[in-house]
Amino acid sequence: MRKFFDSIRRLGFRRGPDRMFAGIAGGLAEATGLNVWLVRLLVLASFLLPVVGIGAYLVAWALTPWQDGSIPAEQIVSGRLER
Repeated sequence: MRKFFDSIRRLGFRRGPDRMFAGIAGGLAEATGLNVWLVRLLVLASFLLPVVGIGAYLVAWALTPWQDGSIPAEQIVSGRLER
């Protein structure tokens, strides 16, 4: 499992520092160069799609590293969830 989480960290995508909830939209905005509010609206609009929007957001939340590199799914698997 360690190799899997390390490969996620190597992608370079992190939760955005400008965050309201989990930082996923902020991270997407930072990575794409789009306005953070536009990305937040697109994420909210994706929630209207059955399963896809919320499901994809939950997967992104579990697998996207925080700014310090820690990954919630890795912490859950190892039994040390800190956030």
